[in-house]
Amino acid sequence: MRVGLITSEYPHPQVKFAAGIATSIKNLAITLVKKGVDVTVFVYHQEESTVVHDEGVEIHLIKRESYKLFTWYFYRKFVQNYVNKIVKKKSIDILEAPDWTGITAFMRFKVPLVIRFHGSDAYFCKLDKRKQKFKNYMFEKLALKGASAYIAPTTYAGEETRKIFGLNQKKIKTIHYGLQLQHFVNEKPDEFDSNTILYIGTIIRKKGVLELAEIFNKVIEKEPEARLVLIGGDSSDIKTGSASTFKLMQDIFSEEAKKQVNYLGRVPYEKVQEYIKKSHVCAYPSFAETLGMVTIESMAMQKPVVNTSIGWAQELIGDGINGYLVHPTNIEGYANTILKLLNNEKLCEQIGKAARLKVEDAFDIEKNVDINIKYYKSILNR
Repeated sequence: MRVGLITSEYPHPQVKFAAGIATSIKNLAITLVKKGVDVTVFVYHQEESTVVHDEGVEIHLIKRESYKLFTWYFYRKFVQNYVNKIVKKKSIDILEAPDWTGITAFMRFKVPLVIRFHGSDAYFCKLDKRKQKFKNYMFEKLALKGASAYIAPTTYAGEETRKIFGLNQKKIKTIHYGLQLQHFVNEKPDEFDSNTILYIGTIIRKKGVLELAEIFNKVIEKEPEARLVLIGGDSSDIKTGSASTFKLMQDIFSEEAKKQVNYLGRVPYEKVQEYIKKSHVCAYPSFAETLGMVTIESMAMQKPVVNTSIGWAQELIGDGINGYLVHPTNIEGYANTILKLLNNEKLCEQIGKAARLKVEDAFDIEKNVDINIKYYKSILNR
């Protein structure tokens, strides 16, 4: 089988941006290769057009182009023509693309297209309770209607996306993102920096970071030695117009809390694991995810995670069994859950071990890629 993956991000030195979606796509790509599948990745919106190879994957960087009028249309056709040329040259059997911005709207391919719900603008707007631009909604709907089938990383994300766009439930398959578990091993889970709370993710309102600032204020009141480490790029705030969401967090932190916050900005992906290992507790109070890669990465490293209680997270964590689920607006409850873990190392160890087992069971990329391959084949045989 030959598979083509279309994306705007992929973890490689020559690709200008890579975040959680990129990680999940790379995990899929290189594991497909290990299973004997030929994989070509098409990365659009790049600085130059070139072809590179990495871990058995052929990566086509497609340069960003602009036009005097209707760039949103003509660039899509440009990408379509490029992909179709490679599809024909390499005899690619099936393509996969993300739902974000409806990149495949107006594109027509020579092989079946699967769209994976990494999270559309419409999906996040619904969770954020924000109004979406009509143009964005139409692009995403047009792209989705042009696909042969869909993959959802969680049943929750699949069902919410189905309702938003009126999709056929029978065409949606839930397949969790996966990790290469051999790369997520914590040989000394009992060694960590006590009272260190770790957050990884973009500093943006929808990730619950403003609530996290309030939560940390409560934690500091009862545990003055607690520290909050933040990793991720800063973002502007859509609600206030502020150029920096971290600045909004600073305005919320108490004077005592502010002294105990360490914002590291973006950290190279290969170094993030060390911060996970050093952490005592990981906190991800997000309002909007489809799954949340950092959650399962932290769980794989045997860390107790306090997550949101919203839909998708309930498929990752059994509350009180292999992590904790608390709604981000429950500031007192969230803070108390973190404090309970900071003050009970045995509980942390117990939750951490159970978290690892959960990831091994549900988020092993080796298992999940087999499900992907079977699903691809079922589409080709329709």
